[in-house]
Amino acid sequence: MSEIKNENNWKNKTYAYGAIGGLLFGLLSAYLYARAAEENAYNNGGTPSPITTGQLLSLLLAALGLIRQIAESGKPKK
Repeated sequence: MSEIKNENNWKNKTYAYGAIGGLLFGLLSAYLYARAAEENAYNNGGTPSPITTGQLLSLLLAALGLIRQIAESGKPKK
């Protein structure tokens, strides 16, 4: 019984750290995006340029690469 409790304990800590890290990363990303969009809007007469599909795809691929690296870090080294 104690073994199961310990297993759940480290998993819960991992999920909590991941959620906090994701929250902080997301807030920082949103802040930096809003700041850049505001500067872009100021230079373009009040409206920021829309995000292009190419930019979204490159962000998606970068995020998938980051997720893959995080998942691989949990495996033992060969």
